[in-house]
Amino acid sequence: MVSLKRENIELEDDDEEEEGVVAKVGRGRASEDRRSRHCPYLDTINRSVLDFDFEKLCSISLSHINVYACLICGKYFQGRGLKSHAYTHSVQFTHHVFLNLHTLKFYCLPDNYEIIDSSLEDITYVLKPTFTRPHISGLDKQGKLYRAYDGTTYLPGIVGLNNIKANDYANVVLQALSNVPPLRNYFLEEENYRGIRRPPGDIMFLLVQRFGELMRKLWNPRNFKAHVSPHEMLQAVVLCSKKTFQITKQGDAVDFLSWFLNALHNALGGTKKKPSSITNVFQGSMRIFSKKLPHPDLPPEEKEALLLKEEYQEEMSESTFLYLTLDLPTAPLYKDEKEQLIIPQVPLFNILGKFNGSTEKEYKTYKENFLKRFQLTKLPPYLIFCIKRFTKNNFFVEKNPTIVNFPITNVDLREYLTEESQATEKHTTYDLVANVVHDGKPTEGAYRIHVLHHGTGKWYEMQDLQVTDILPQMITLSEAYIQIWKRREDGDTTNHTGA
Repeated sequence: MVSLKRENIELEDDDEEEEGVVAKVGRGRASEDRRSRHCPYLDTINRSVLDFDFEKLCSISLSHINVYACLICGKYFQGRGLKSHAYTHSVQFTHHVFLNLHTLKFYCLPDNYEIIDSSLEDITYVLKPTFTRPHISGLDKQGKLYRAYDGTTYLPGIVGLNNIKANDYANVVLQALSNVPPLRNYFLEEENYRGIRRPPGDIMFLLVQRFGELMRKLWNPRNFKAHVSPHEMLQAVVLCSKKTFQITKQGDAVDFLSWFLNALHNALGGTKKKPSSITNVFQGSMRIFSKKLPHPDLPPEEKEALLLKEEYQEEMSESTFLYLTLDLPTAPLYKDEKEQLIIPQVPLFNILGKFNGSTEKEYKTYKENFLKRFQLTKLPPYLIFCIKRFTKNNFFVEKNPTIVNFPITNVDLREYLTEESQATEKHTTYDLVANVVHDGKPTEGAYRIHVLHHGTGKWYEMQDLQVTDILPQMITLSEAYIQIWKRREDGDTTNHTGA
């Protein structure tokens, strides 16, 4: 009888196993229940080695089917039947407590019974954090420090991201977006996007799932450690971008931001006409006035004749945007008396002049030249500025080191709106909430980010795993590359320490 019982438990298929365990009757079932509630191995669990940030693959077979985490050494193994890797590991190393990473159920191996114990809830919460609506609505109203299992204290949302090799360009964008409250709140609650239907074989929805998982880990108040590895998120980025963006090769933060926002918008079912949580937060609109120019080498008489033709008259078009590109003036290369290269500075409002409706800029293509001017018609709740620091030619990438002087609060953009929009747009004042900085050479360099913690009103600098508080005055001295600004609404109380 004993051998039959052992065979029933050691089934290969995981679903059959569970049925075999649950379906015991009589004395057998009573003994299973008793062991489930009184597992003697719970004190062998080592929470300090548990890390659920990595891809859920068996460390031996590399399969992602039926993967269990050993809660004593933290490694992942497949299955729990007699010949499975998890079973073998439990016998070989006398590690007995395992967690199914999909069902979130705990098991004792090799005895193969389910463990039911409320003291394990902290482990399932770290694997899969969940947020209630009251919890989400209170995130920006308090600045309580939480203590991780490893003893370090941290503010949820102000959490370092691991730089696996050269992915800091993506980390800063993910950090910036995770501190945009309406976007964060949407992704913290999985119910918001779980029901979205995608065509069969469409992999892009993986980005949405992984971004939601990362967002919940960054804002988890019950983390075991005060940093998060974006490994699974970045693997989805590599896959969905067809290796345009990689973990092992430095990329451009603006290129990544542009691709990521558009990819999320499309994956959430958004189109040019149908909005998504991305466009609801970041999308504004503008008028573009475009005028074709005659070829510069033509004689003056021919130029004048061409300018009278219809195709050379100014045309107006309406366009939407998710971010605004701000052009820096060409950096001078002169030196001062001490032979030190002067780093030029420019006020933010100077480079915003591009959108005042009268500043003209020449755009060259292979065949034609155009003069364009821009004017805003709708301002979004959150406005992204991308400051164009890099220019590429056939030989190399050049970086403009000009420092942009900007206030951290109270930037009024009303003058950049058309007259009609000025009458209808009630709120046009913005405060800075995130500032991405690029340091160093164009193709090498490193990224860091400044973010405002809404609950405390304090600014923090994050560079990979390093998190430090920073004075607002120091932010304006950096080579800003991407900025996110929040529009002030009725009833907003701006909480900016030292701003």
